[in-house]
Formats: sequence, structure tokens, C-alpha cells
Amino acid sequence: MKRWLLWVPLLVFAVLMVIAGSRLLVPPQTVVKSALVGKPLPDFTLAPMVAGKPGVTRADFATGKPRLLNVFASWCVPCIAEAPHLMRLRQAGVEIDGIAIRDTPEAIGAFLARNGDPYARIGSDGQSQVQIGIGSSGVPETFVIDGRGRIAMQHIGDIREEDVPRLLQALEDAR
Repeated sequence: MKRWLLWVPLLVFAVLMVIAGSRLLVPPQTVVKSALVGKPLPDFTLAPMVAGKPGVTRADFATGKPRLLNVFASWCVPCIAEAPHLMRLRQAGVEIDGIAIRDTPEAIGAFLARNGDPYARIGSDGQSQVQIGIGSSGVPETFVIDGRGRIAMQHIGDIREEDVPRLLQALEDAR
């Protein structure tokens, strides 16, 4: 038998280890994009989360004017980081509605007092049913909803300074 054939199993093993090792270095997909982008919002009605602000319903988004739908929570650290950028969008005339996920009115009230309140409406989604129904996989997430109630765009994660112009453009394109 030829001596080089003795090295074949070691060579095969080495190739398999290189392939397996390279897969360990590739980061996994950690975000789940909504399958509803380009489709109408599902029907929902959320009770008000805080006193003095109405809840959120699907009908609120079929008014002919595009708006943002922000999924957030008081216990979400990235939600605190995005708060100034939501305030900036609000000051630019953007209408923003919020869905508070697994939260309490007291905690949301304190969150808004500390970080500002850009929301026209805030609905309470205590069991994350609407969140899951619209294809949101976490907090924060923001959806651009066109004037007919369709999801025009999904922004996964916190809104940062560099995202503001893109969201403003998406709102303009959704007209």
C-alpha cells in the first residue's frame, strides 16, 4: 500500500475542522425581519397605557398620513438611547404612536417623564400579542406605516442619529 494513503484520513479531518471552525466565526443572524413589510397591519385594538393618551388601533393608521409605530418598553436600555432621536422626529412633525411591551402604566409614565414623550398614542401590549402579530421580534423596533395602514418599512433596533434622515425619507416615500 502506498504511504501517502495513510495521510488521507488526517487530511479529511483537517478540512472538516477548518469548515466547522469557519462557521463558528460567522456571527448568527440575530434579527428577524417582519414578513408583513408591504402588507396591511393586522387588525388590533390596544387599551391606553397611560392616562391622558389614547390607546392604539389599526384604524389609527388608515388616515391618509404616514406615521411611525414604535415598539418600546421602560425596561429597555436601547429604548432610552433612542428617545432623543424620537423627540427629534416628533419636532420635525412626525406623528409617532407607541406600543408598550410587557410594562406597567407607572413604569411607562416614569420613562416618559425622564426621557421625553414623543407619542400621540400609547397602547398596552401586556402579552406581546400585537408585537408578534406585526412581526416585531424585540424592542425597540419602529415601523413606517403609510396612510393606508400598510407597513412600508421596518427599522430593527434603536434609532440613532444616522437613522433619522432615512426614516424621514421613508415617511416621505410612504405618502
